[in-house]
Amino acid sequence: MSEKNQQSTINNHRLPIHTVGIIGAGTMGSGIAQVAATAGCLVKLFDTNQAALDKAKVALEKVLNRLIEKGRIDAHEKIRIQGNISYVNALQTLADADLTIEAIVENLDIKKKVFQELESYVSDTAIIASNTSSLSIASIAASLQRPERCIGIHFFNPAPLMKLVEVIPAVQTSQTVLDTCVAEITRWKKVVAVAKDTPGFIVNRVARPFYGEALRIYEEGIADFATIDWAMKTIGGFRMGPFELMDFIGNDVNYTVTETVFNAFYQDPRYKPSFTQQRYSQAGYLGRKSGRGYYDYKNEEVDNAFAKSRKGDSRPEGERSGKANPNTEKTVGNQIFDRVLVMLINEAADALFWNIASAADIDNAMTKGVNYPKGLLQWADEKGIDWCVAKMDALYDEYREDRYRCSPLLRRMNKEDVKFFN
Repeated sequence: MSEKNQQSTINNHRLPIHTVGIIGAGTMGSGIAQVAATAGCLVKLFDTNQAALDKAKVALEKVLNRLIEKGRIDAHEKIRIQGNISYVNALQTLADADLTIEAIVENLDIKKKVFQELESYVSDTAIIASNTSSLSIASIAASLQRPERCIGIHFFNPAPLMKLVEVIPAVQTSQTVLDTCVAEITRWKKVVAVAKDTPGFIVNRVARPFYGEALRIYEEGIADFATIDWAMKTIGGFRMGPFELMDFIGNDVNYTVTETVFNAFYQDPRYKPSFTQQRYSQAGYLGRKSGRGYYDYKNEEVDNAFAKSRKGDSRPEGERSGKANPNTEKTVGNQIFDRVLVMLINEAADALFWNIASAADIDNAMTKGVNYPKGLLQWADEKGIDWCVAKMDALYDEYREDRYRCSPLLRRMNKEDVKFFN
């Protein structure tokens, strides 16, 4: 088949997805495999490390047994899901995959090398996708002979539980590939948010102030970790505070994403990394996985900690972390919450201003992807666009830093007296 006809095949026909390849048998890859297998796809989970494949198989067994205990599936469903997944250690076994999703280390050169090898095995119409959280899809696609087949499909951890999936077309991606992936991921019972191929996409861009401004508040001496977490949870309604969440994600991982976004945006001060987080990472205080981060977890059951946080642990912050109790004075708490919230709203508004995604997809991304209590643009409507502009201008007047520049969209909407949602 000529190159022109091969490209036409991708551009003109909706591609049926029967077999799915997953590259990487870590937590994310295994989770995506479970999602696809549950939806009825035949899944081939690939990893060069046999121990990782064995671990993934054992982990799936435990997960499915827990689902049976909770009455969410029965024994027949467990057998069906397990039967849909095969564990392979040779990349060429993915040759018959209609869609392959890569979920390996966040290294552009490594991803390109894997994709180039994969393309030599798969069919002309196969879709090749990356689960990257921040790398350029256009750059990954450029490594392929047929870049129009490449797309970003970004799941959130844990993939079986988190509803959101960001789908990111590169400038090279064909419309048919985008339409096929949106339809397929929707069939997998996920909420799809289509995002422009820009650093951090939606969630990892818009969420930067949740961490960055909390760190800034700490560095200014306004409040300690526990007080900031208390304010965001008790006053703001967030399930986890920023320091709890960074400890769960891992300070090394969160710092790397921050640094990546900062550099990708040409050192825009809004995304400037924190020396505090850098120092904690350098000290090996990575969070729960190292036993110590912003809090000390050596006396806690690490495996159950996140579940407790999600369900809501009524014990005082200090009792859970081994640190001093937070300052629960409402004036301080409101000051912290308002400052972080308006920075989040400003970032969401700017994402809309630059056409990163629709207003609905931005709000869905933050509620379904990182469990925010409500969409940030909806929050802006409730607080009032005038409130948002006034708060941003007050921060800029105080600091005179470009970090606190108000989004042009907020300023324009305030002048026109309109809302994000009618």
